[in-house]
Amino acid sequence: LVGLAAKNGILIVEFANQLRDEGMEVAQAIREAATRRLRPILMTSIATVIGAVPLVIRGGAGAAARHSIGVVIVFGVSMATLITLFLIPIFYSRVAKRTVSPQTVGRKLDSALKDSPDPAE
Repeated sequence: LVGLAAKNGILIVEFANQLRDEGMEVAQAIREAATRRLRPILMTSIATVIGAVPLVIRGGAGAAARHSIGVVIVFGVSMATLITLFLIPIFYSRVAKRTVSPQTVGRKLDSALKDSPDPAE
C-alpha cells in the first residue's frame, strides 16, 4: 500500500517538475501533472481493489483471515489513492512555491562551477 501511494505521488511530482522546467507556473504544472496521471492511478487502484473483493466477500474455511486481509487492501488502496490525488498536489504546491525549478538549480550550479577558478595543482 505504501509503495503504491509513493510510486503514484513520485510520478505526479516528477511530471510537475518537468513541466516547471519547461516554464509552467507551479499551480498549472501540478494541475497538469495530476490530470495526466489520473487515469493510470485510477486504473491501477481499481484493478487492485477489484482483485481484493473476492477476499472480502467469500466464505468458507479461513474466511475470517481472508476477510481481514481483503478489507485492509480495499480500504488501504482507496485511502492511498485519495491521498495521492488530493494531498500530494496540495503539499507540492505549498512547498514548490518557495523553490525554483529543479533545472534552474542545475543551471546555477553549472554556471558557478564554470566561474570558479581551477584548483591549484
